[in-house]
Amino acid sequence: MTEDTTTAADAGRRVRVVLVDDHRMFRTGVQAEIGRTETTGVEVVGEAADVDQAVTVITATRPEVVLLDVHLPGGGGVEVLRRCASLMTAPENPVRFLALSVSDAAEDVIGVIRGGARGYVTKTITGADLVDSIFRVQDGDAVFSPRLAGFVLDAFASTDAPPVDEDLDRLTQREREVLRLIARGYAYKEIAKQLFISVKTVESHVSAVLRKLQLSNRHELTRWATARRLV
Repeated sequence: MTEDTTTAADAGRRVRVVLVDDHRMFRTGVQAEIGRTETTGVEVVGEAADVDQAVTVITATRPEVVLLDVHLPGGGGVEVLRRCASLMTAPENPVRFLALSVSDAAEDVIGVIRGGARGYVTKTITGADLVDSIFRVQDGDAVFSPRLAGFVLDAFASTDAPPVDEDLDRLTQREREVLRLIARGYAYKEIAKQLFISVKTVESHVSAVLRKLQLSNRHELTRWATARRLV
């Protein structure tokens, strides 16, 4: 850690954090990097790998900050934000969310910010900068990786700003998850396992996506998703 990350701990500052990510090895790495409380001031009080676990852990621990992945089994980060809305608006000790994702797609960034997250950083961030971002979000600041801030400024430049992508906005959160996995080459059975749904439900979602986007098959769907950098 850099000198900046030790300053918060030396000053007696502490922040309680929950890690939400469906990759256990990534959570372990983040815990090792930022969770040395005496050095960083960050205390990791819980972890979760899907939406239901996240809501349960966040509700039970009431952390100051949640590091939230965007793509999660059970509905994604947006669903966690929706179900934790009352915690974010609590008059005392509100829970604040910082998205931490491999994705730098505009619709992912804007989706979680609309859902109530205070910031969005990518997984290329250094440990020192992540600790700094966590403390800034705890203080109520909005924090973004440099190139992502432009997405938010463009989207919220006016109160009547149009959707980022009208076609994409027709899809539900679950349909978007299925769309991404199809475009990445996953088979229906693999998607069903990853999202904890049946193969028949996957087929229904794919049919709905094709209908809403006026596409004929998964090859067209893959090209459509790739063109929008959703893969």
